[in-house]
Amino acid sequence: MPETKKEDWPHRLVVVEGLIGVGKTSLARKLAAAVGAETVFEEPMENPFLERFYKSPKAAAFPAQLFFLFQRARQLAALRQHDMFAPLRIADYMLAKDRLFARVVLDDDEFKLYEQVYDRLALDAPVPDLVVFLQAPIDALLQRIDRRGITYEKYIDAAYLERLGDAYTRFFHQYTASPLLIVNTAEIDPANNSRDFDDLFETIRETRSGRHYVNPVRS
Repeated sequence: MPETKKEDWPHRLVVVEGLIGVGKTSLARKLAAAVGAETVFEEPMENPFLERFYKSPKAAAFPAQLFFLFQRARQLAALRQHDMFAPLRIADYMLAKDRLFARVVLDDDEFKLYEQVYDRLALDAPVPDLVVFLQAPIDALLQRIDRRGITYEKYIDAAYLERLGDAYTRFFHQYTASPLLIVNTAEIDPANNSRDFDDLFETIRETRSGRHYVNPVRS
């Protein structure tokens, strides 16, 4: 891949989204390294309720979700303080994902309470210049999750991923706030294959508007 200077990179903020195991953090990290951007990453390992949630979703969903909400609020506050410097940023989540997950994992009463907390925080997330939504079949995601060997992730099952996948699909079907690139990663591995990454990098760099689908097929 040719060297890309910051001034040649058209996006101030790119968000890479997708289900767990799809490779969003790995891709975001490689994009940031390629263009010299700052990173804004989820920090799931900091959440003390996450392992309990995967083992017993009903019992731990609410504290796990609130922890993530407050974590993201702190990150947003830090970003706002540094906006005057307008750095390039690559993130591996968008704030709307928090409410999306909350609606899936919380019961109705918990979600009403969550909404009250969310509204009180008065969060104002920056609008991305581009969202890259990575997709992959559920079976492939489960295989990738198993390969990375995080102990408590063994409790993640297909039904949970399918519910989240449906929620993501509904969300992005209506999403118009910024350009959207939907990428099927079933047959590519941009995190570990340099050619796959180079091809996707060029597509991301060239996407300035609209909604686009990338569905690579191995020759």
